[in-house]
Amino acid sequence: MTGSERPPRARWLSTWTTRRWLRAGAAASLTVLALLGVTGAWVLARTESISRNLVDVRSPALTTAIRLESALLDQETGIRGYGITGSADFIAPYEEGIAQQKTDMAQLTELLADDRAGLADLKTVRDAVERWQERFARPIAAWPAGSPSPLAGERAAEGKKAFDEVRIALSGQQERLRAERVRARADLMGTMALRNVVFGSAAVLVVLLTAIVFEGLRRGITRPLDQLGADARTIADGDFEHPITPTGPADLRRLGGEIEFMRRRLVRELAFSEEARQRLDAQAADLQRSNAELEQFAYVASHDLQEPLRKVSSFTQLLQRRYGGQLDARADQYIDFAVDGANRMQVLINDLLDFSRVGRMHNTHQSVDLERVLERTLSALSVGIEEAGATVTHDPLPTLVADPTQMGMLWQNLIGNAVKFRRPDAAPKIHVTAAREGELWRFTVTDNGIGIAPEYADKVFVIFQRLHTKDTYSGSGIGLAMCKKIVEFHGGTIGVDTAYTDGARIVFTLAPEPPADPGPSTLPEADRAGTEQSR
Repeated sequence: MTGSERPPRARWLSTWTTRRWLRAGAAASLTVLALLGVTGAWVLARTESISRNLVDVRSPALTTAIRLESALLDQETGIRGYGITGSADFIAPYEEGIAQQKTDMAQLTELLADDRAGLADLKTVRDAVERWQERFARPIAAWPAGSPSPLAGERAAEGKKAFDEVRIALSGQQERLRAERVRARADLMGTMALRNVVFGSAAVLVVLLTAIVFEGLRRGITRPLDQLGADARTIADGDFEHPITPTGPADLRRLGGEIEFMRRRLVRELAFSEEARQRLDAQAADLQRSNAELEQFAYVASHDLQEPLRKVSSFTQLLQRRYGGQLDARADQYIDFAVDGANRMQVLINDLLDFSRVGRMHNTHQSVDLERVLERTLSALSVGIEEAGATVTHDPLPTLVADPTQMGMLWQNLIGNAVKFRRPDAAPKIHVTAAREGELWRFTVTDNGIGIAPEYADKVFVIFQRLHTKDTYSGSGIGLAMCKKIVEFHGGTIGVDTAYTDGARIVFTLAPEPPADPGPSTLPEADRAGTEQSR
């Protein structure tokens, strides 16, 4: 057998669970206690039986035998005195002895009912007394009082011999009764000693069983659980490489194995998480570098591109004013194309800068009354609204914590689009609603314009995506993309209600509080001032 192999018995015991060990221990303890209880009960019953026999049989029987002897001696003395003197005074002890003899004989018969040897001794005494009384006592007692009985002298030797036989029988009976009583007392003392030994052993065994049970619980349950708890605390303190060694009964070893499996899985998950975190850190660094490049692009767009673009626009406009009408029609058309392209390029750059500033330049969160912001927006769009004959209505709007500039840009783009994309044959009607929906506020901007086809419901929120040509509807295609960026910056969502078919309905949500502060812009103060001036 190799050192790693377990003997069959050890392998068998190693499969026992805590419950099985407890059952086996409890069964063994109860068996031992039951045996001790049965032995103790037997010893107590034996002690009681011997004690009862000694007290109720042996001692009373010896006492009664002694009284019987005294009664017979009284008879012998009285009958002998009556036979010699003939005096009636001697006949009374004899008669009293006869009565006492009958009583004692009956009591001894009852006491020795279960003792054959005792009954045999009593019969011997009774026979001897009967012979003495028949040959000596009764004939003399039958003699008339007043004169001595001649039979007293004639049968004196015979009477003495017969009463000697009675004495011998009484002596043998008493000796036997004394021996039985001594034997019963010895049995009682021995049984009491055995009782003391049994109950002392029971007490020792109970203490020993208690110690074995506590030691078994300590080694089989408490110590493995303490070890498991110590290993778990070590792991909880951050030492995830600390192994868990399963010990104890089978179920505790299985528990330790499961916890060890969980520890290994956590170690793998932590390693994977650490690797993912490192990748995320690298991606975050890349995003930060990309954001820095985008901000640098915004800086270039606001300074380096704006200046030559302004020169191109200024000189093409100057060329148009000075030489307009002096060249042929095609030259005038080319000049108009150049002026229009320069102007649209300048508008596009400004819109792109505004789009990049959302969440970066405009990040002043404060309590904003959206109803007042909407009124200011309508005032700013009043010329276009009047020209289109539009009607704008709204429900009561809430007050939120938001960036007021971004909220103004949101209303301006949504209301401006609703006015711009109107039907030629109907005056624009625009309605704004607001309702609390869980933790968010839900807003809708509904118009009766040309609407948005369902297949373009997502496309309209992509930057530079246009559904119409610039000749049909002006614009850069940034408005709804900017609205989406503003709404998401404030913890909400925006979309088109495709179920509404009488125009367009834009639905968006806003959080009462901003989700997080993205932090200040990384552009220098000069750049921010330049970008503000470029607007």
